[in-house]
Amino acid sequence: MRYLSTRGGMPPATFSEILLGGLAPDGGLTIPEHYPTLAPGELASWRSLSYPELAFAILHKFADDLPAADLRALVDRTYTAEHFLTTAITPTVNLLDEVWLLRLSNGPTLAFKDIAMQLLGNLFEYALLKTGGHLNILGATSGDTGSSAEYAMRGKHGIQVFMLSPYQKMSRFQTAQMFSLPDPNIFNIAVRGVFDDCQDIVKAVSNDAQFKARHAIGTVNSINWARVAAQIVYYFKAWLTVTTRDDQEVSFAVPSGNFGNICAGYIAKRMGLPVRRLILATNENNVLDEFFRTGVYRVRQTDQVAHTSSPSMDISKASNFERFIFDAVGRDPAAVRRLWQQLDTQGFFDLSGTDAARTIAQSGFVSGSSNHADRMSMIRWVHRECGTVIDTHTADGIKVGLEYREKGVPLICLETALPAKFEDSIVEALGHPPERPAGYENIEKLPQRFEVMDVNTDQIKDYIVQHTS
Repeated sequence: MRYLSTRGGMPPATFSEILLGGLAPDGGLTIPEHYPTLAPGELASWRSLSYPELAFAILHKFADDLPAADLRALVDRTYTAEHFLTTAITPTVNLLDEVWLLRLSNGPTLAFKDIAMQLLGNLFEYALLKTGGHLNILGATSGDTGSSAEYAMRGKHGIQVFMLSPYQKMSRFQTAQMFSLPDPNIFNIAVRGVFDDCQDIVKAVSNDAQFKARHAIGTVNSINWARVAAQIVYYFKAWLTVTTRDDQEVSFAVPSGNFGNICAGYIAKRMGLPVRRLILATNENNVLDEFFRTGVYRVRQTDQVAHTSSPSMDISKASNFERFIFDAVGRDPAAVRRLWQQLDTQGFFDLSGTDAARTIAQSGFVSGSSNHADRMSMIRWVHRECGTVIDTHTADGIKVGLEYREKGVPLICLETALPAKFEDSIVEALGHPPERPAGYENIEKLPQRFEVMDVNTDQIKDYIVQHTS
């Protein structure tokens, strides 16, 4: 399996060669030269596999340059009941008739990001031990990626983490999860801005080839291909759990901010998983919903990004969207370059009425949005009807998913995080706080370590230089 850049300026590379990087050298995103497709009978043969066995079967298609025994050992070490509280790793539970909840919050930071990030930590350490190298990870988070990355990388040999987050725009629980870590290889930087500002800084540093090489900069955001690849697995696992026929279609409802999670579902569909609809749910920051309804992708300025009760989706520039558009324009890197240049200069591009629009219409995507009142109502309704407490982002997904529910087609709604991470909203919706897992009872009272900085790429670079050897 070889990887290309969405902007065409990178020679074909192996999985190992792109693993530690973020953006491709030309500023694009790495993407497989082709998507592997399932052989006849292969999907049926996976019904009896455990999660680690399934993960190996899928990931080996994307990382075929890694020795099979090494990849299997890494997967087996990652996906254990010790780390995810259950051997199922991502259990699927029934909510209503033909409606399922895919539980993705069993990892150490109680969010779906753990599924991929725990594997990424082991992959990074494996690669660095083989080369004797080191890595300075620069990441951006709107809430969950940061803590997930830090918990995955804490104590890892040869790795330091510099995580940017929007100052005072995460939940109290999310903030405490990150800022209370005492590990000396973890550095938290709170940026006076929004998530998009943090993400822009990460991209700017990644595009400085000399700085990136000199200081061994890597990333764990979902611009890193390995993150997306690892998330493909649980789409297959969920389908295998809820279906009985090998040709049975299901639909997935996915809360979406940076387009990484649902991008994994899209790739699973391209591989041959019988997916009828990929239901994309946004909050008030509805850039992606607007695109799938109109064909216009219009990013928002910093002061136009709403601070909402589903803060991990308070994003207007969806990094992974470029991978999808690359496919939509016939894998033409020149077209991608033109579109992103227009995005940079004019703030939007419009694919309505184009051949790409017809391709997108056939891709299985539908979309909708949710607001605060919708979230509160959905949390109450799911609690009353199903006896389950969900977080605010999952509520966005279920709300939009139910709008597209079809009789005879199982609807699988992806959980984002445990409701404990968004306690204030749960108290508002239900009148009482959600249950907290053991060990998290007083996390907000722990001492916190972080630096507050302006939206300034040079200042971030200087900080990295000062804190690396």
